[in-house]
Amino acid sequence: MAITITEKAAAEVKRITAEQLSGPEAPPEIFLRMSVKGGGCSGFQHKLDLDKEMNPKLDEKFEQHGVAIVIDRRSLMYLNDVVVDFHDDLNKRGFSISNPNAKTTCGCGSSFSM
Repeated sequence: MAITITEKAAAEVKRITAEQLSGPEAPPEIFLRMSVKGGGCSGFQHKLDLDKEMNPKLDEKFEQHGVAIVIDRRSLMYLNDVVVDFHDDLNKRGFSISNPNAKTTCGCGSSFSM
């Protein structure tokens, strides 16, 4: 299973989690949760969240560039060879997920089919 988070994406995740971990009621750890949900015009959607909980019975944990990544086992089968990147350009700001296993994507790029 190969999941790649670029250094630029990892730096942005670390920046965001550092803000959340600095509060008075901060959890001890925050994970980057990746998942695949049904929906969108092509059938599936990638989802990125920050999560303070991990269930070792249901989740797999990876670490890249100092970022703890958690993926539920059901989503894991759709995420082989996925690359998570972060863009901070004039025309585009935010995270992107490139999935080479997607057969088709919708016109706006927010959903895919397998």
